[in-house]
Amino acid sequence: MTSPTEIVARQLDAYNARDIEAFMACWAAEAAYHAFPSEVLATGADAIRARHLARFQEPNLHGKLLHRLAVGNVVVDHEIVTRNFADGVGTVEVVAIYEIDDGKIAKSWFKQSAPVIG
Repeated sequence: MTSPTEIVARQLDAYNARDIEAFMACWAAEAAYHAFPSEVLATGADAIRARHLARFQEPNLHGKLLHRLAVGNVVVDHEIVTRNFADGVGTVEVVAIYEIDDGKIAKSWFKQSAPVIG
């Protein structure tokens, strides 16, 4: 059986590879994707796929893992994410919280800093 930590690691690797099929294989069909604490950004695999197809077009997209911790079925990542913003290439600091159910990401929450351009 795959551990929650392995599932989250696999989805970050797929994110960095911009591999939508490998990325979506980590998400449950009815997954919920939130801005912390409760703003719904996407519900269901189709909406999460659409959100990331657009994101994966960014040429500088990359999530650098700083720290990962897990308690039971919850995994928390601390990352620096490089993105292509309207003002240029920059970074955001992100805390990502994943709840794993039946071997897939069922719920997620993302708290991010303001972008730092340059």
